[in-house]
Amino acid sequence: MVVQLDILSANFVQEMMNTTANLYRLGWDERNGGNISYLLKEEELIPFLNVNRVIRTIPMQFDASALAGKYFIVTGSGKYFKNVIDDPEENLGIIKVANDGKSVEVLWGFKDGGSPTSELPSHFMGHIQRLQVDPDHRVIMHCHATHLIGMTFTHSLDEKNFSKTLWQMCTECIVVFPEGVGIIPWMVPGTDAIGRATAEKMKDVRLVLWPHHGIFGAGTTMDETFGLIETAEKAAQVYTIVCAQGGVKQTISDHELQDLAEAFGVVPRPGILELGL
Repeated sequence: MVVQLDILSANFVQEMMNTTANLYRLGWDERNGGNISYLLKEEELIPFLNVNRVIRTIPMQFDASALAGKYFIVTGSGKYFKNVIDDPEENLGIIKVANDGKSVEVLWGFKDGGSPTSELPSHFMGHIQRLQVDPDHRVIMHCHATHLIGMTFTHSLDEKNFSKTLWQMCTECIVVFPEGVGIIPWMVPGTDAIGRATAEKMKDVRLVLWPHHGIFGAGTTMDETFGLIETAEKAAQVYTIVCAQGGVKQTISDHELQDLAEAFGVVPRPGILELGL
């Protein structure tokens, strides 16, 4: 008989518990807003879970065959982030994408008969796209970052202009996300259409704004993805403060932004900086 470790002690479960608690604490995931999916490796699961024991199968309309056989820990549909840390087994689940890509197999969690986030197709499309760009990619995180949402009401939604404004609000921004942000039109959430639009943007960026709704972030680790959103949100907060106090009087110039990029070895998204003589 194989003795398995307590799954609640697994790093990936602890990361989900702590990150959801932080997102709720910051006010970015009110009620049941927001969702996270985290791609896991089988060798990470085996000490904690019998990966061949399927609790139940949940059919999907989305074809996830590109992710067949892959494992994820995911937040639950209708679940509140504030409750994850107290009852992770109810509010989180570990799933495996079935071999035909037409369903997911629940291996742990969702103990009340729950299901993965309703945004799972958008997450899967994002994972598929980002894995093509970065084989080390693992995390998709969606939240309702307050000032980024606010900024979509007051700033033009041209993504190059939006990206440049964020870069100018905090010195570190161009270093953290030199590719800038993507922006899709307002769309009904929970649909394949919004997932496809988001994934298309994720060919080139790791941050995609859903105007008047929230943001999708992608990364190789939970910390990286959280930090990516956190940095953009800080810049949006500074922008909000600046606008409330009479607007910009001075800022980081395009040449200074280019100097920053060169100093940190990153390449800014083409077409944003104006570097004429």
